[in-house]
Amino acid sequence: MCKILPALALALLTSFAHAETVAERAVVCFSCHGERGQSLTENTPSLGGQQAPYALIQLFMFREKLRTFEPMNEVAKSLSDDDLRIFSDFIATLSKPQPPADAGDPARIQRAQALVAQNRCAICHKPDFSGGENVPRIADQREDYLAKTLKEYKDNTRHGYDATMADVMGTITQDQIADLAYYIARVR
Repeated sequence: MCKILPALALALLTSFAHAETVAERAVVCFSCHGERGQSLTENTPSLGGQQAPYALIQLFMFREKLRTFEPMNEVAKSLSDDDLRIFSDFIATLSKPQPPADAGDPARIQRAQALVAQNRCAICHKPDFSGGENVPRIADQREDYLAKTLKEYKDNTRHGYDATMADVMGTITQDQIADLAYYIARVR
């Protein structure tokens, strides 16, 4: 897989360079993040439903290698500030992801709701987890991606533009991370 990523990034950049409209250029994004931003790829977030300011910050962080994931760093490195704005505005037009068909295990959901209340997640992410401005929409995001991201904030391998998430995750256990990801992926 490691040898495939650089080749994929090069192929994507080549097609990206010849595209003219933002929709044509976004085909590169959809190759990993799913058609119309609805990810079917393990540990890869859906882009749909994200607010433009949040998407702009993330693209900037990838471009400047303040957030590292080689395929994203490679794709973002040649983007101008105008490109970042154009893409973040485009991402904001994509439909939000849909929750899984099953309503979920009531016991896990109840445990997660208690954690959400205890840690005041709704203050930043809103009660429906739709986020806003520079806070990501996490409702109905891929469960595996949510769990991965929460673990990375907990072990301090993922850095946000402030320390809020690292502080919140300090007391959360691995089992609680699993319940939170399970619940947030199923928010209705």
